[in-house]
Amino acid sequence: MKNKRKQSKLELAQQTTEEAIKKTNERIDELGKYTNNLYIELSGIQEAFDRIRNVPSDKKLEYDELKKIRLNWKQQAEKIEKDYNAAQVKQASVGVAGAGLGVAVVALGPTAAMGVATTFGVASTGTAISSLSGAAATNAALAWLGGGAIAAGGGGMAAGEAILALAGPIGWAIAAASLVASGLLIWKRVVDKNHLNDIFTLISERDTKSFDLAIVEINERIVRIDDETGKLHKATDRINSFGLDYNNMTEAQQYELGAYVNLMSSATQLLVNPIIGIQAKYTEEDYNAYLSWREKPLKESKDDNTKKLVVCLCNLLYKIDLNERDKKLLRKSIKKNKDWLKQLDIKKKDVKSDLIDVVMDALNHKYDICE
Repeated sequence: MKNKRKQSKLELAQQTTEEAIKKTNERIDELGKYTNNLYIELSGIQEAFDRIRNVPSDKKLEYDELKKIRLNWKQQAEKIEKDYNAAQVKQASVGVAGAGLGVAVVALGPTAAMGVATTFGVASTGTAISSLSGAAATNAALAWLGGGAIAAGGGGMAAGEAILALAGPIGWAIAAASLVASGLLIWKRVVDKNHLNDIFTLISERDTKSFDLAIVEINERIVRIDDETGKLHKATDRINSFGLDYNNMTEAQQYELGAYVNLMSSATQLLVNPIIGIQAKYTEEDYNAYLSWREKPLKESKDDNTKKLVVCLCNLLYKIDLNERDKKLLRKSIKKNKDWLKQLDIKKKDVKSDLIDVVMDALNHKYDICE
């Protein structure tokens, strides 16, 4: 029996990242179960408020606004579920669901979708609180859920435009894995391959830390949601005992109602505020601010492909120190990686000679961390 090949440091680091991604997705799924319960309790207390007559207009306006925010969040969750399941069916029909990698093709349930909606966050306008909005937010969610399989080298459960949403942590993992898988093959010198291995090992280790922190944040959110859900249930019972006419309530009861509106507000924020650890480290807005800041205009700076590539690489190389040799190796790896460029809908000509310098400069502008 042949001995198994010893895994490289990079392979071990990527394996650890994959495990962290899997755990994060599991916690997102669990988060969805708690947010579902919270949404049910918020709907219940809303109904209790709606039955009361003669509520002062300012208080009524406040909880009506909260109701709109929750409904937008619910619609976002339903859209994520619908789009994800539609993508599943489409991929199954063309056989690209990663079956060869042992990836289970399962439908996304409503509570999992709720977990994703909470993870990415939804503003009162119904858009994701991040650099992404609308269809892009849904694509990011799809890419997230299929990310483990994609980073492992397969098609995953998200395809097409979903893979283009490489602004979040899962995008870093996808990009790193793809560049390593194809990029290292072009290097004949072992020393160059080892050098790139070291760079991507650092990227994987950084990503693992980010996912681990996100898991802690999600767990804390679950605890808070569970606590608020219990408070809302008790509050609903109390409101139902006050009667149906605000004017006939005691002053203490009216004050208590005001406190419950505040409770509804804080609970609603737990639904719609994003998990910070899973937000993009660099966005299109950051890039636009960088262009405005530069004294010397960036060539083809308004080109969508340039923006897409720079934003993606800023997230990939966040907190990664590079020397001139690193930059040269990376740029050549990117330019030679046809599959990855195709996924981003980027041409070889878009990979300019100063690309990595621009990325480092853009990161330095935002974080002042790159020399």
